[in-house]
Amino acid sequence: MEFQHVTVLLQETVEGVFRDPAGTYVDCTLGGGGHSALILSKLGPEGKIVGFDQDPLAIANAEKRFQGDSRVILVEKNFETLEESLASLNLLPVQGIVFDLGVSSPQLDEAERGFSYMRDAELDMRMDPSNPISAKTLVNEWSAEELAELIWKYGEERWSKRIAEFIVQYRQEKEIETTGELVEIIKKAIPVGARREGPHPAKRTFQALRIGVNDELGVLERTLDQVIRCLAPGGRVGVITFHSLEDRIVKEKFQSWLGRCTCPPGFPI
Repeated sequence: MEFQHVTVLLQETVEGVFRDPAGTYVDCTLGGGGHSALILSKLGPEGKIVGFDQDPLAIANAEKRFQGDSRVILVEKNFETLEESLASLNLLPVQGIVFDLGVSSPQLDEAERGFSYMRDAELDMRMDPSNPISAKTLVNEWSAEELAELIWKYGEERWSKRIAEFIVQYRQEKEIETTGELVEIIKKAIPVGARREGPHPAKRTFQALRIGVNDELGVLERTLDQVIRCLAPGGRVGVITFHSLEDRIVKEKFQSWLGRCTCPPGFPI
């Protein structure tokens, strides 16, 4: 399958981060290569772009797309290895870092990856296929309390307890194997009146499971701690977020970098 992804906020993000044509830039979420390609078009011969992705399909696509361009360095790892990987490549510090968080459209489109509640497939949701834990593991092995907490914390789903109870009740008869089975369980758990409004009834639960399987928020928080150490003076970072949980982590981390004003009270400004 060809890894194609329509990049949102492409121009805005690159314009906000890019400064030096001879600099080194990092695309932490390579995906279809949209951000990397635009940065590459602005780079001079001395510049470099480092693309991270834990999905082998994304790396294989980028190898084809950027074939023969020595300015491109691809790293088939989770971006949590940012500082360690850049140090091993002797590329620290860098001038700019870009994150485009969440699941990419090719991962949703490839039904067998099990990310989508719109396509019936085996429950999976792993961005890194070597990850031993999948969504199937969570729904079949976690307790009702653990599932309810996960669905509430990462999906902000008001019916999290009922959904968790229905999941545990269903699996007493048989293992939950597919996205279609899980969608039907969720639909039965959420009262009919509540299903008439808002997004697809399975949207929040699927989001929570995906975040849990891939430890997305934990990885984001740990990586942002590395970002400030990886950037050169005057360097910039751009982060595209898609839901409030990611957004909150990024904004709070940026705020912590700014620090608090240490001027004495009443000091003239």
